[in-house]
Amino acid sequence: MTDDFENPEIEERWCTEQRSEVQDYLLGQNVDYGEIGEWPAWHVAPMVAIWAIESKVNPGWVGWWAISGDVPTDYISAEKVKNPREAMRVFAKVWAEVSGGMLRGESHPTIKIGNPENWPELGNLLKRRSDLLAQFAEDDSVWEE
Repeated sequence: MTDDFENPEIEERWCTEQRSEVQDYLLGQNVDYGEIGEWPAWHVAPMVAIWAIESKVNPGWVGWWAISGDVPTDYISAEKVKNPREAMRVFAKVWAEVSGGMLRGESHPTIKIGNPENWPELGNLLKRRSDLLAQFAEDDSVWEE
């Protein structure tokens, strides 16, 4: 049975679970941050959510963007990324770069995913997620003005 993500209760439960995943991920990555938004800055449940993460250095300001859902949980600095749509573009670009290297059998200098034995499979999955994010980022119909 498939969850009905049009149902506000199911959507809220999914967002709460995603927020918890982002929190666990950031703690595991030793990111020094303030608060995680109570609700995603942008999302399409159950595929993807972009989260605004408060800066600890500048409280009240976004210091990080995080992504979760049916994608790898990840984060980026908000220093030059001012909104969730830009964040999605950056995630898509970085993941395309990383997946391309994995598919060529080359390690990325800063991002490690899996091991060389499973890079063909993981690289392909990451490439598909990158393509999906790029499509979402360019689709004006999914972004509110």
